[in-house]
Amino acid sequence: MTDLTIGMKAPDFCLPDIDEHMVCLEELRGVFSVIYFYPKDNSSGCTLEARSFSDAMEEFARDNTPVFGISPDSIESHRRFAGKQQLTVTLLSDPEHLVIEAYGAWEQKKISGREDMGVERCTFIIDPDGNIAHIWRKVKVKGHVEEVLQRLEELRAEGR
Repeated sequence: MTDLTIGMKAPDFCLPDIDEHMVCLEELRGVFSVIYFYPKDNSSGCTLEARSFSDAMEEFARDNTPVFGISPDSIESHRRFAGKQQLTVTLLSDPEHLVIEAYGAWEQKKISGREDMGVERCTFIIDPDGNIAHIWRKVKVKGHVEEVLQRLEELRAEGR
């Protein structure tokens, strides 16, 4: 597990979206961006989170803030998930867990009495210089998008 802290350089990555276009963090310099990690397409919590981010995309776009959801699901799974749920948030596929691990989101979990490795639901705001501006670990979905929007507003007011 990687111990990332606010102010650190965010781990760079390039991952494919549902159209198989590569999205690279390096190309997002100059704007704030939001990256959230989630366990699995079409599960109830992940669907609610993706829909919540999608519902707020107009607010994020107003300030030119891209939002990316990353999970180990395949591009095809993301494509079906986005279509079925009419998602507008950009989903990125990380089946090898390379980015998930780089952000410390791959962890030991206990599910139905079994221990297994899985994705911790967490969110990062990356500042225009490519540094981590805020981190949420063990995210509870309800109200989370509003927290992210509020923190972005605060960061902009601070001149970061």
